[in-house]
Amino acid sequence: MQGFLLIDKPAGVTSHDVVQRVRRLSGVRRVGHAGTLDPMATGLLPVAIGDATRLMEFLADREKGYQATMCLGAQTDTQDAEGEVLLSAPWDAVTIDSLQSVLTCFRGRIEQVPPMYSALKRNGVPLYRLARQGIEVERSARQVNIFALELLHFAPPLVEISALCSKGTYIRTLCHDIGLRLGCGAHMTSLRRFRHGCFDLTQAVPLANAEAAGRDGLPGLLLSPLDVLSDMPLVLAGDTARARLADGIPPLLSEVVFPDTECAAGTLVRLAFADRLIAVARFAPERKNDPRGDFELIKVFHSSADINTIV
Repeated sequence: MQGFLLIDKPAGVTSHDVVQRVRRLSGVRRVGHAGTLDPMATGLLPVAIGDATRLMEFLADREKGYQATMCLGAQTDTQDAEGEVLLSAPWDAVTIDSLQSVLTCFRGRIEQVPPMYSALKRNGVPLYRLARQGIEVERSARQVNIFALELLHFAPPLVEISALCSKGTYIRTLCHDIGLRLGCGAHMTSLRRFRHGCFDLTQAVPLANAEAAGRDGLPGLLLSPLDVLSDMPLVLAGDTARARLADGIPPLLSEVVFPDTECAAGTLVRLAFADRLIAVARFAPERKNDPRGDFELIKVFHSSADINTIV
């Protein structure tokens, strides 16, 4: 069994817990997730089963969408509601206009200092373990991109926002930093991921429902590798191209068809045969260093009537 399962993660379990439960459900040991959600967070968690885990690198850099609630007037050591309050300040001076003005400052490319309560490592030790020992270490600021940041609901001290952001963005740090800019402090009280790349929550299955489907019903919930990479241009391979790929040789442009649109050189594409993904490649027409084909192969699949196996 292999493929991708889009899970709507409940609160109170870790992303690793979800992987463990899907591992037991599927009977497949090789299971992984794309994009960690904290235990208090809910929402979209892509889970790969079997050899589909080899494709997770293509999901890692996709933008993500979140809906979050933050509470004005208090900073916590974890930057969320599960931490200890460090500082409190009045929030009654915050207005919709002042908040909207501050949100403007956090759109686009910004610098973020990762929180101590995170899975980032220092000398091989996760920062959250150091934080639990009362140890704080210096962290370098990292650049992230906030593509969209909108105010959804204003009922102080609670404020609800939505954010569309790049890989590596900490939403609780965003809430914390917004609170600092407002002058009253803030911490995140809830978080829900509603988007991961081209997927959204409408396509996700609650974890309990997936488990209720059982091992026999699980295949019907899986997305194929071809579907998961649907944001890549599709290239249809003929018999000759498939035969060349079986020998690890990139196909020629004359052996494939671009059914939807023209493709620029350097673009990652899906090479498909008979509705199955047979390779992920970079389109490289007229390569001077390799006359064997017009694509640079990244992952190649061997397909049969029953499975796709990544090699």
